[in-house]
Amino acid sequence: MKKLREKITEISESLRRKGYRLTPQREAVIKILLEHPNQHLAAEDIYAMVRKTHPEIGMATVYRTLELLSNEKIINQLNFEEGYSRYELESVDHHHHLVCLKCGKITEFNDSLLEKVEEEISTQHGFAIVGHLLKFYGYCANCADQNQER
Repeated sequence: MKKLREKITEISESLRRKGYRLTPQREAVIKILLEHPNQHLAAEDIYAMVRKTHPEIGMATVYRTLELLSNEKIINQLNFEEGYSRYELESVDHHHHLVCLKCGKITEFNDSLLEKVEEEISTQHGFAIVGHLLKFYGYCANCADQNQER
């Protein structure tokens, strides 16, 4: 991943081109997401981390920032059927998620077979696919082992 400052500058320029400013609060939220890649943070997690350096920030500001960044395709808003959203930076490498129903662990993975299936679906149906979300629900190795021990 690009250096933190370079990535923040890139995001700032993207926002500026769309008529938005990179406020200190927005930068703090972006910095947390950059510092915690692949962690799928909830808004409350981001809020708690941002408050360590910006104690004046409010939860509503974090939510508004996440909504803006999601609408502008800078971050992805993910729903893992937990009753709240999680967030990750938009990535050039498309990936999917494995979600453990017991411990909640989320694992990212890539699979070239799925890319081939997507191409086939696009061809068969004359449909220009621009994106998709794929989540598998089940039990991680650790939780599956614990279930078998009982």
